[in-house]
Amino acid sequence: MNGSRTGGQSPWVRALYRSGGHNFVGRHGLEPGGHVMESVAWIECVAGRGVMGDRYFDHGDGYKGQITFFAWEVHEAVCREFGLGLGPEVYRRNVLVAGVDLDAWIGCRFEVQGIGFEGVEECRPCYWMDRVVAPGVERFLKGRGGLRARILGDGRMRVEDGGRRI
Repeated sequence: MNGSRTGGQSPWVRALYRSGGHNFVGRHGLEPGGHVMESVAWIECVAGRGVMGDRYFDHGDGYKGQITFFAWEVHEAVCREFGLGLGPEVYRRNVLVAGVDLDAWIGCRFEVQGIGFEGVEECRPCYWMDRVVAPGVERFLKGRGGLRARILGDGRMRVEDGGRRI
């Protein structure tokens, strides 16, 4: 199922998150909401609908951000560049992966742990990143803000320890 641009890369799922509510959508000019990104050992992916229990589940027919991915390597770069010790949940993406170029998956079908996905577009950072991570992070993340994808098949994705499911 890998698209021609994925190069058969197999990511390491380092962490999984979901949140029952929005902190930024519809809150321009207001304080962010207080919905935490819950770190979980597994998530249930539902084709065409999203991540069960997440704020974008059943968001809309064919919604392009049914699941979001973020690269571990980008998180490490942010921490180094800005001298931070924050956890990766701060970016509010569902899946933290290592060992894959997420931009290569834009416009491609791919699999992670046997579940099919279609990469739609970069999950572009917004001005909130400067507020909740650090000033300058929005600009730093341009072109590497993660990946929005559609879920093509049902399945349970699990966190892996060194590339092994736990």
